[in-house]
Amino acid sequence: MMKWLMAGAASLALCAGTAAFAQDAPRFGDFGFDEAGMDRSVHPGDDFFAYANGVWAQTTQIPSDRARYGMFDLLSLEAEQRVRAIILESAERGGPAGSNEQMIADLFASWMDADAIEAAGLEPARPYLDAIAAIASHEEAAALMAQRSYAAPYSLGIGADPEDPERYIMRSGQSGLTLPTRDYYLLDTGRFPEYREAYLVYIARIFELAGLPDGEAYAQQILALETALAEVHWTREDSRDVTKTNNRMTTAEFVALAPSLRLDAALAERGLPADAQIIVSQPSAITGAGEVFASADIETLRAWLTFNFLSGRASWLPAAFDQASFDFFSRTLSGVEEQRTRELRGVQLVNGALGHLVGQVYVERHYPPEASRQMDQLITDLITGFRGRLERLEWMDDETRAEALTKLSTFEPRIGFPEVWDEFDGLDLRADDYFGNRMRMSDFAWAEQLRRFPDPVDRRLWGWAPQIVNASYSPLMNQITFPAGILQAPFFDMNADAAMNYGAIGAVIGHEIGHGFDDNGRRFDAEGRIRDWWTEETNANFVERSDRLVEQYNTFCPFEDACVNGRVSLGENIGDLGGMQMAYEAYRNYAAANYPGGEPPVINGLTGDQRFFLAWAQVWRTLFRDDALRAQLATGPHSPGMYRVNGVVRNLDAWYDAFGITQEHALYLPPEQRVRIW
Repeated sequence: MMKWLMAGAASLALCAGTAAFAQDAPRFGDFGFDEAGMDRSVHPGDDFFAYANGVWAQTTQIPSDRARYGMFDLLSLEAEQRVRAIILESAERGGPAGSNEQMIADLFASWMDADAIEAAGLEPARPYLDAIAAIASHEEAAALMAQRSYAAPYSLGIGADPEDPERYIMRSGQSGLTLPTRDYYLLDTGRFPEYREAYLVYIARIFELAGLPDGEAYAQQILALETALAEVHWTREDSRDVTKTNNRMTTAEFVALAPSLRLDAALAERGLPADAQIIVSQPSAITGAGEVFASADIETLRAWLTFNFLSGRASWLPAAFDQASFDFFSRTLSGVEEQRTRELRGVQLVNGALGHLVGQVYVERHYPPEASRQMDQLITDLITGFRGRLERLEWMDDETRAEALTKLSTFEPRIGFPEVWDEFDGLDLRADDYFGNRMRMSDFAWAEQLRRFPDPVDRRLWGWAPQIVNASYSPLMNQITFPAGILQAPFFDMNADAAMNYGAIGAVIGHEIGHGFDDNGRRFDAEGRIRDWWTEETNANFVERSDRLVEQYNTFCPFEDACVNGRVSLGENIGDLGGMQMAYEAYRNYAAANYPGGEPPVINGLTGDQRFFLAWAQVWRTLFRDDALRAQLATGPHSPGMYRVNGVVRNLDAWYDAFGITQEHALYLPPEQRVRIW
């Protein structure tokens, strides 16, 4: 359910307390930048990331309970402490049934009662495990997988229609893998073989903890089954291509892709219409999954369903299951040394599940209204700067340019917090039933999707809570969203030098705008419809430039056996490059209007342009554990932070001028090799 929030958030159910926003100096250093973290022994032209962040990287330790650490993590941990205070206050105070306080308090209490979870053992899961054990045929297995509580080699959901973004449509895609991507099953390079061996041990451990025999044999069968699924799964490159994944068909055609999977039963079990359209992202993978399923023996299917049910809910079960899951997924796959405290995991749980309830208080306490005004101005400046670039872009013809300018004019910024908050009327949360709470939360979330399905898409909805440290672009809504969580230093500091805000949050704003014009976002028009509005010549020019960016990022290899995938990360890399180009244009426009002679003052020996580029470098300062960095390369769409810095600046002429970069320096690119897209 949704509730309209009037200005001022006066109707908050939780006590907001006293807001404290006062600050009269930049958070970092003299002008908003951590100069002490620089390594001036490194020339900026050889490694700009190290020049800007080298001392910080050498003196900073990754917390033992984290896989990586950087500015996003710093702010996320700070936001988490604020959220923790809100949750603990609610837990202490409680509230009447159905109130925000009651739901927050009881969900948190149910998680914190580890003794009750231990005492319950596997009993809450027993009905589901018994249903799996009773399977005697492929038809019965397919019928069970059709229910949302069980694993299946396909997904089913609801989203905005890319050909008519004002309405919802059903969507389906490949699924069924436990390891992060198909590469973990199929590649023999790097640490992938070790990860598979550890996976076998983990599967066997889950069976052992459940008191089920033959765990080692089942582990081999499950790995073989998922490897067969991985072989029919689409690659990451193809799966992120919106032109390849926009496969519209009738439900009858969908069901016919894999008759053995009884996809008609899955639609019925989920309350979805049997006679409608559906978008299937990877049709051949669904067909292949049906063939894998049909050829698997019943014993293997029972084992796979049992393992997936228990592993996917390991933290809901006694501590030994939770520990086994942490040891494999966090310690082995990501290199995390220590599990977080139970209280902080509980804070993370409540913040994720009931983030909009917590977020109302968070905004009242920790988000100054002045931030929205300044962000409005920055966004206006970025759009103005980008418009100027579009109007004189030499590789784009006038017909395509007119469409691009129209799209830019319809961008909708969303800043700080939503005008409509999620509500949870009817959600039954109990202080003594954590397993049940999680199952009911899943049912409630699905019921919310079904409830909205017949209605027009509500553009006011936020998928995130405002306290998250992130930003986003929606191609179907043509919206850029900047939650309160990211509107903090070093991304955004109302007391910092202008160069810092333009180079940090300004470039992030530009990045999100740039997603509307990256290799996928450009496929959508001003109304969010997937439509080819590019002339053949201009399209060829874009592809030539973006392919050169792919080649550049393919050369970034933090390990001898693992490199950045320039094709998979292309959208984010275009966003970074375009965002910096837009932000620099906006900064120079600001400087022309606000400084005598149009040139910002030198501060601590650094020019305005130098401060602008250093701001970008600081927000991407990040340290990774080796396994986490390998996982980032294998699964994430973003390039690691050091390449988000060095990969961008070497393509910007202004950076060369700002720091005196010549062909003698390692990052130097001849002018004709520098990629200029937006």
